[in-house]
Amino acid sequence: MAEPGSVGVVETQYFTFAQDEPFRLESGATLSPVTLAYETYGQLNADRSNAILVLHALSGGAHAAGYHGREGHLPGWWDDCIGPGKALDTNRFFVICSNVLGSCYGSTGPSSIDPATGRPYGLRFPVVTIGDMVRAQVRLIDHLGIPRLLAVVGGSMGGMQALEWAAHHPERIVACIPLATTARHSPMLIAFSEVGRQAIYADPAWNHGDYYDKPQKPDAGLAVARMVGHITYLSEQSMHEKFGRRLQDRERYGYDFQTEFQVESYLKYNGNKFTRRFDANSYLYITKAMDYFDLAAPHGSLAAAFARSAHVKFLVVSFTSDWLYPSYHSKELVRALTAVGADVTYVDIQSTWGHDAFLLEVDTMTRLLRSFLDRLVREERVAPPPVPVPHASS
Repeated sequence: MAEPGSVGVVETQYFTFAQDEPFRLESGATLSPVTLAYETYGQLNADRSNAILVLHALSGGAHAAGYHGREGHLPGWWDDCIGPGKALDTNRFFVICSNVLGSCYGSTGPSSIDPATGRPYGLRFPVVTIGDMVRAQVRLIDHLGIPRLLAVVGGSMGGMQALEWAAHHPERIVACIPLATTARHSPMLIAFSEVGRQAIYADPAWNHGDYYDKPQKPDAGLAVARMVGHITYLSEQSMHEKFGRRLQDRERYGYDFQTEFQVESYLKYNGNKFTRRFDANSYLYITKAMDYFDLAAPHGSLAAAFARSAHVKFLVVSFTSDWLYPSYHSKELVRALTAVGADVTYVDIQSTWGHDAFLLEVDTMTRLLRSFLDRLVREERVAPPPVPVPHASS
């Protein structure tokens, strides 16, 4: 039974394009065909002006809200904020979430079948960028018949995509809501990404990316990569509160190099759990896309990157305990947007949750998003959909 406020049972849909004319990537390589997995919640209004595109982080997918109807299946990754009466109110808005290009949740990626060989791409899959991911999303929005999105919203890598929309497709959006994100990775962030990739490379089962038909998968390397990444999503204070120096299932140190501390057990559990739902090659490709992302580089400055975005309304959100993307990253965005005369609201939220705060500070995020979207509805005179619908569109 779905909880009150849930969109209920939802179904993942698939959009395939570039069957005849290949999709050209920023690298110059091409893909044909390309499939994007996506889900929608709520209903479009008459003039198709109430659509919001939700953009997911590294390990996310199209399943952002509701349930897939299978016993024991978890709700979508942002179920707390998408649904009737929630921050992204599906009685008012048509919410879309698609899985990024290069991922492993239904969109074309390295685990997909290469039509030229009949086998999974593996490392034959071309390098993809945040820009490529967003241009594929533009094709999906065209397919859905939506001329302009009311808003794009996402945290972490989802925030990078939101910024890419604002900088390079500003005519297609009214507002941009980047949460806990950055316009480019710092050297430290690239270093953390590389440690995770090296863990995968070092796993003998990785086999240079050719492991899909092998009995062993590079689970050990992927688990370590996830453990490293997961540490960066937390804060020192949240780790103190959650784990302290408490031991796991013992009363004293064992001096045996086994899992002893609760924090060790937590990381090991999450690392192993991750291997059951994610693909090691997708992890490599997506982390590289995040490292390559540099909004200012092609334009000479961050302000120049937003030269065409002055009409876009921005809600920029950071969190005081986020050391992965510290608040100064968001403040740099705000300065650049202010320089081009954009309408910017900036909030630096006091939180102990670290980078994951954009998912965990539900009440605060609900108030912020609801207030900002209410303003958009008033200023854009967005009409409601024909009738409130509690379930996802099919």
